[in-house]
Amino acid sequence: MTTRRHFINQVSALAGASLLPTFKGLSSNDLQSISSFSPEKSELLMASDEDYWYQIQQAYTVSPQIINLNNGGVSPAPTVVQNAVERYGKFANEAPSYFMWRILDQGREPLRENLAKFSGVSPEEIAINRNATEALDTVILGLPLTRGDEIVMSKYDYPNMLHAWRQRELREGLKINYVNIDLPLEDNDLIVQKYVEQMTPRTKVVHITHIVNWNGQILPAKRIADEAHKRGIEVVIDGAHSFAHLEYKIPDLGGDYFGTSLHKWLSAPIGSGMLWVKKEKISKVFPLIPNDKPNSDNIRKFENLGTRPFMIEQAIGQALNFQLAIGNARKEARLHFLKSYWAKEASKIPKFKLNTPIKPEYSGALAHFSIEGMEAGKVEAELFAKYKIHTSPVKWEKLDGVRVTPHVYTSLQDLDRLLDGIKYLASK
Repeated sequence: MTTRRHFINQVSALAGASLLPTFKGLSSNDLQSISSFSPEKSELLMASDEDYWYQIQQAYTVSPQIINLNNGGVSPAPTVVQNAVERYGKFANEAPSYFMWRILDQGREPLRENLAKFSGVSPEEIAINRNATEALDTVILGLPLTRGDEIVMSKYDYPNMLHAWRQRELREGLKINYVNIDLPLEDNDLIVQKYVEQMTPRTKVVHITHIVNWNGQILPAKRIADEAHKRGIEVVIDGAHSFAHLEYKIPDLGGDYFGTSLHKWLSAPIGSGMLWVKKEKISKVFPLIPNDKPNSDNIRKFENLGTRPFMIEQAIGQALNFQLAIGNARKEARLHFLKSYWAKEASKIPKFKLNTPIKPEYSGALAHFSIEGMEAGKVEAELFAKYKIHTSPVKWEKLDGVRVTPHVYTSLQDLDRLLDGIKYLASK
């Protein structure tokens, strides 16, 4: 395809084919060595090395009949992670109460240490749970606040977080001050200003979504957090879509609390998540599920979930190894490359509107688009009916269109088909 070849040539002058072993079926130990492949290439050059990414694609067992471009909802796990879940599940079922509680449960501390190292924090600040909603609700519902205290957040924050804060507003007399921003927006100064404008002497918490799930906008979390801290305000950061997507460590964002799902960009098993609380803040937050020491400064008080799927929890380790094998910076560059590949070409199509910034400092893999005269549900339905492309219809605030989220296993052929679908819809 001419546009595809032209785009690749613009980004890099590709070297010869990389002599890479396939990822499919590799053990987690084998994966650790893959990060050294093609060390002479920059992340930008590697982002368009289709020989390299073909090997990554083989690690997934995605459907050949459906093109999944809704990885922002839940990402599939690579084979090595799926196998781990199955292996641990069979092991646990030999004698569940013994093998789960006395054997598999012992793996949580090494996993905690590995997640903490990856995140750039202390293991004593990491709790393992089931998703970003559980992690963030633990903080939102557990912080000690009183009637009249104010919260700053945006209506573009994730619905479950909005629901949690609104429930406290309704029951306890808190007050939410909403940040008024129109997305997309390539002006971090203005975004920071909009958040600061809502901060008052009564503001106790600022809630920040690092990557907005609706359209992929990256918010300047650190700058907003710094402004909040100048005023003695605590900061909660929703990292559901940025963790293992962008290259950063949790402290880089400047927050006091952070929650994420691991089954999105880390490709961990479905139903896995993580909470980070700054050590000195742990004792003040009540756990979502009570235990005998709710005022403890032990991060483990947030893991009192009762019987849990240990096989899912332990397989997070394989997903983390897979991520480390690729490398954060390399993965971020690839994800942005994939978004830019289709979005730049689609922007030339009449009636098409991109509702996501193109520049990497403002967006990663997620993007939202609309077709003039077509509602979100219609665009999504026709893309699937005619092209078997699975996307997510988004009609939220001023956004009315479809969210497209490729992942590392997405091929350029998949995105070429998306472009065909957009051209078809725009021509109707």
